[in-house]
Amino acid sequence: MSGLGFCFLTTFYPPYSFGGDAIAVQHLALGLLDAGHRVTVIHDVDAFATLSRAPLPERPIPPAGLEVVSLRNGLGKFSVLLTQQFGRPLVNGPRIARLLKNGGFDVINFHNVSLIGGPGLLKYGRALKIYMAHEHWLVCPTHVLWRHARELCTKRECFRCQLAYRRPPQIWRATGFLERQLHHVDAFIAMSEFSRAKHREFGFPREMEVLPASIPDADPVSVTQDKRPSQRPYFLFVGRLERFKGLQDVIPVFADYDDADLVVAGDGEYGEELRAQAAGLHRVRFLGRVAPDDLIRYFRHAVALIVPSLCFETFGVILLEAFRQSTPVIARRLGPFPEIIETSGGGELFESIDELVASMRQLQRDDAYRNRLGQLGYEAFQKYWRQRVVVPRYLDIVHNAADRKNGSGSLSRHLSGAAN
Repeated sequence: MSGLGFCFLTTFYPPYSFGGDAIAVQHLALGLLDAGHRVTVIHDVDAFATLSRAPLPERPIPPAGLEVVSLRNGLGKFSVLLTQQFGRPLVNGPRIARLLKNGGFDVINFHNVSLIGGPGLLKYGRALKIYMAHEHWLVCPTHVLWRHARELCTKRECFRCQLAYRRPPQIWRATGFLERQLHHVDAFIAMSEFSRAKHREFGFPREMEVLPASIPDADPVSVTQDKRPSQRPYFLFVGRLERFKGLQDVIPVFADYDDADLVVAGDGEYGEELRAQAAGLHRVRFLGRVAPDDLIRYFRHAVALIVPSLCFETFGVILLEAFRQSTPVIARRLGPFPEIIETSGGGELFESIDELVASMRQLQRDDAYRNRLGQLGYEAFQKYWRQRVVVPRYLDIVHNAADRKNGSGSLSRHLSGAAN
């Protein structure tokens, strides 16, 4: 039996990416590839180059069966600005249309489309269409429901908020253009029950399925990956260095916490401020960006992963990375994190700094307790979040959407026909 042809449209794709949303897209693409399907990813390198301060990384060769199309054009930043302002792929639109027409795709999956085409992209192509909400872009111009770059968003103040982020206001958001384009999409996916409820709260008019992110099964650990990266015990933070990630609340803890270090992996626009805050604290170490293979040993040997996000995340792939290495998590009691911790039993939640410190001390002093939480996290990863579990659930959503659109068994008949 022949597999389906999938096209992923997304602004960011590794290595031209900043956060967990692009990693989640990559994992889903590779999971579909492993399941026998054909996948093409179209992403916008100009968008990454516009927002990144670092030189462009070299693109790796994708595995067989995975095609990666990296959009670039002579207008660069101006092309990105046009998309952001008008909500349409004004420069890259003709090329995207040709790719979709000539690719023979059965399914088009939109991911983060904010700078590759905006809502105007949703009408492109004639295949079955799925939208995965890796961020809250469908209801928030800044994607993260972090109002005025300083507080949780509880009601819309979008125009002033965009100015606080130093972004040009998106006039198209006040015209109903996004809502008019939604009918082109056959199914919408939220990454957590929390995110689905938050979309509904902020007025998103369509029903959403819930499908979590996934990561591959753990590969055998090499000698290098199993080597302890530090002689001292340490807690780990992994992620973008942005104010809404909350690391600034954790760093002062290590002025008085003598029993372990804080190791920080990642970079971002708030990095300078965080390094200045940590000046003189020898127990806080910044690694910068760390390659995924090297990051494994930091997960494996950490007392726990600390996830102090202050904004409404849609999921939290980084928790799964810890669970995969049997490392417990200490996460802020906010957004989807209670959902993940309560499902897994693989960590603890905190609201106050005192609660954070109490969890740190218990996990560090009680090895049996720490190992039990790590084992529960690993077992939950195996049960709920590994690719072999999530990809079939994704395909069920695809098939059900096709049945609603074209009649029962439409994709099944396609597959049967392709096999004959």
